[in-house]
Amino acid sequence: MDAATCKKELVIEIPVDVVRKETQSVTDQYRKLARIPGFRKGHAPASLIQNRFSKDIQSEVVQSLLPKFFETAVKDQNLLVVGRPHFDELKFENDKPLTAKASFEVYPAFELKEYKGLAVEEEVAATKDEDVEQTLERLRERAATFEVVEDRPAADGDFVTVNYQGHDTNDAVAKPVEAKDATVQLGAEGTVAGFNENLRGAKAGETREFNVEYPADYAQKALAGKTYAYRAEILAIKKKELPALDDELAKTVSEFQTLEELRERIRKDLQEGREQHARQATMQKLLEELIKLHEFPVPDVLVEERQQRKLETTLTRLVSQGIDPRTIDVDWRKVREESRPDAEKDVRGDLILDKIAEAEKIEVSEAEVDDLIRELAEQRREPPAALKTRLTQEGTLDRLKSSRRNQKALELVYQSAKINRKNE
Repeated sequence: MDAATCKKELVIEIPVDVVRKETQSVTDQYRKLARIPGFRKGHAPASLIQNRFSKDIQSEVVQSLLPKFFETAVKDQNLLVVGRPHFDELKFENDKPLTAKASFEVYPAFELKEYKGLAVEEEVAATKDEDVEQTLERLRERAATFEVVEDRPAADGDFVTVNYQGHDTNDAVAKPVEAKDATVQLGAEGTVAGFNENLRGAKAGETREFNVEYPADYAQKALAGKTYAYRAEILAIKKKELPALDDELAKTVSEFQTLEELRERIRKDLQEGREQHARQATMQKLLEELIKLHEFPVPDVLVEERQQRKLETTLTRLVSQGIDPRTIDVDWRKVREESRPDAEKDVRGDLILDKIAEAEKIEVSEAEVDDLIRELAEQRREPPAALKTRLTQEGTLDRLKSSRRNQKALELVYQSAKINRKNE
């Protein structure tokens, strides 16, 4: 094995008698099924069958014997293979052993360094009064009501409900942009400037026509650098009314009867969240320390799998935000390749935690797996049983279980660490 990698090669040799026996067995199967002119089905001479279907017969013999003998060879040498082997230099000649070179990767063998009692600092940010008040403001925003404005035209801060349709001024056949009952917040950061300028001062019942020039770097690639002519029908103008910051708000947005009780709960929840965040950050520090302590090669196949998963996660996140990755000017192959250093570090961390879990005899029960599936099913809004079936079929259930096992190993490292806690 190459010391700098996890790559290994083996020459697989299958004895003549085994090859001959398997060849005869496959030939007999072909003989039973083959239709040869001049012979009844199943009565053609074996020699004729071998000559006529020699390549097919040899292919089936190789596919039947080579994986079995490969498995025996790696088992005899106590090698833990990762991924699938690649076979080449195949030699299949009459009355000679069948030989082939198997190229593959194995899990690295490494000595587990001391993982208990690691020294690390943990910084926990203290919850301040302004943090509590900011949370209260967000609750007020969620509890806000919208009142129809009838005595004045639309102004900044108002929410204007419109039906609109727009078309590319330079492409008459392009699909128009249109929306029904759309809400435009005038003056808001995310509102297109052209809508702000042309809907300001409008009244319900009016129709306004205007052009919008989109910048070349506009997020929606389909609109970037183009000019669209819009026709907007103003349906209603509304203003947001925030509720008073008092006991009534507490009753409306929570189970508490007073504002002070709500404040205390918010403070407690914020602090618990920050402590949990600090704990996760500390565990990541510990994992990075473990990675520094252990130097060993990692299998390319695992790194490539992790790169692909990272890319798929990025694409899924974009889709969930309503962004089509195909419309973004990004070299996804380059993005994937640039993720390799992080993917390699992730794989090394997983292998270390897996070895710790093995040393500590950490296991994950079926009940724990079911709990994980229930949590995941809630996030994805699908039945847990259906999700479990799908994960099993996709082969990702074992990965989920392995991830939880490694997390438990990291928690053990955290619990045994010498942590110097600091409050910001």
